[in-house]
Amino acid sequence: MNSSPSASSTTAHRDLFDQSALSDLAQRLVEAAKRAGADAADAVAVRGVSQGVEVRDGRVEESERSEGDDVGLRVLVGQRQAVVSTNDVSGDAVTKLAERAVAMARVAPDDKYVGLADPALLARDFPDLDLLDPDVPATSELERRALAAEAAALGVKGVTKSGGASASAGIGGMVLVTSTGFHGSYLRSSQGISATAISGEGTGMERDYDFTSAPHAADLLSPEVVGRSAGERTVARSNPRKVETCKVPVVFDPRVAGSLVGHVVGAINGASIARKTSFLKDKLGQQLFEKNIRIIDDPLRKRGLRSQTFDAEGVAVKKTALIDEGVLTTWLLDCATARELGLATTGHAHRGVSSSPSPGPYNLHLEPGTPSPAELISDIKQGFYVTDLIGSGVNGVTGDYSRGASGFWIENGEITYPVSEVTIAGHLFEIFKSMQPANNLEFRYGINAPTVRIEGLTLGGR
Repeated sequence: MNSSPSASSTTAHRDLFDQSALSDLAQRLVEAAKRAGADAADAVAVRGVSQGVEVRDGRVEESERSEGDDVGLRVLVGQRQAVVSTNDVSGDAVTKLAERAVAMARVAPDDKYVGLADPALLARDFPDLDLLDPDVPATSELERRALAAEAAALGVKGVTKSGGASASAGIGGMVLVTSTGFHGSYLRSSQGISATAISGEGTGMERDYDFTSAPHAADLLSPEVVGRSAGERTVARSNPRKVETCKVPVVFDPRVAGSLVGHVVGAINGASIARKTSFLKDKLGQQLFEKNIRIIDDPLRKRGLRSQTFDAEGVAVKKTALIDEGVLTTWLLDCATARELGLATTGHAHRGVSSSPSPGPYNLHLEPGTPSPAELISDIKQGFYVTDLIGSGVNGVTGDYSRGASGFWIENGEITYPVSEVTIAGHLFEIFKSMQPANNLEFRYGINAPTVRIEGLTLGGR
């Protein structure tokens, strides 16, 4: 049963949803910067509120809440730029902050690529993406969710102890004001439930987890489903075996398949392209995958974990096929990297209060294929099904790929016994060329992918 917020907490939540004071503050910062001598300026005000509960063995182990508003000011004097931030805006702090920023900019080195976005590119439409759940759960409701998830994990036969469970909720938002006349804001809620289970004893212990997260509580998996999944995943890993070093097809579970999309997107980040530190730096417009592969970035997806209607420079955002019919179509660009590369921004600027903009993605997904996961592995005589990846052994400059992994052995088209302590290695060009997605795409994470099969990776075993 969900807890109802009290009248006083409802008022507090209403205050939380009201960004007018933040908007006013950002506007005053920009005006103060102009008075202090800035040629151009923009200000971001960021709101962050979070509460979380952690439980173990049926008892609350930790309950915490944090709340704060932070502001950042970026000023430009000629081709020089400075960024300052604070969470103290009492008294004459706005004026002092602006004067300090302008003084810093005057002694900064020239950078011919800095500047605000072209006003013609600024967002003018702000569609409702349904990112805010107005029912903020009480701490008692978070406790209930965490305890229910843990109980479900412990109820799975073979689970010997709890690794803990947690539930969280938060609200994050941003206001952006620029001296070119842009004024935009958004708020999004976030809620999550996670559970970890342990099986076995001593050196034979195995551990696994599951979680769910979404802006709206209605889109979360139930605590019972999360806990049961964590328990079942853990028990399935019991008594893992080692395997000999070999070269086999490797199938990525959806939980880890998104990492392959992440490697593509990391390599097409405009900052890496401008620095020439990406193995894809010369591959724009080229066929990297089979024709059935599409990788989509969709900032406008309703109720998406990373959805928003404008980027951190106020530029309008849009749904984009980064890989279309296997072809690399674009870099991810903010204004500065676009200028450096002689291109136009793609509306992918992100920033915090203490940093200048830099490019990054929104909601990413690999479009599904036609075979089911079972069909994808049915002709594999010997292979490896990955459920967990360890470490970050991927070289973005060369494209060399090597990750620690655990999962299950595939034999004659069937998933059989658990396998641990192996490495999978290859090159991202070869991985991209042989990628085959299944038909089981679900939108659960910031990066989503179905089950994916890759041919001929080297499995490093005993």
